[in-house]
Amino acid sequence: MAIEGQVQAPRVIERAEVVLTVPAESVYVSVIRTAAAGLGARLDFTLDDIEDLRIAVDEACALLLRQARAGSPLTVSFTLGERALRVRAAATCDSPTLPARDGFSWTVLAALTTTLAMEVDGSDLVITLDRAREDS
Repeated sequence: MAIEGQVQAPRVIERAEVVLTVPAESVYVSVIRTAAAGLGARLDFTLDDIEDLRIAVDEACALLLRQARAGSPLTVSFTLGERALRVRAAATCDSPTLPARDGFSWTVLAALTTTLAMEVDGSDLVITLDRAREDS
């Protein structure tokens, strides 16, 4: 809270990491979306940017859940930077394959993120996305 006549120092966001591990089932994606929104708010994202982040996280999880092994975990790590949030989502799959880059989900992800990548890491399918805060 700023007092009249005083200048409030800008808030410094230290690099932090939050990791969530949930069952690889669609009913738990809402927990991940809520965490993404809260962390976006922590970085002073606009309401529109927070909603875009929620949609991007939802699409990334949906892509992973299509291939996730039954009973396996979905692990999502959020890394907070000064102006950006990195989301790394991974699911264990029986035969992981990279989703098509010309499909609807990938197109949505690419439009809503600053950077986007996917990879197969052993038996894990991994999607990494960054969303930077829009400064005016």
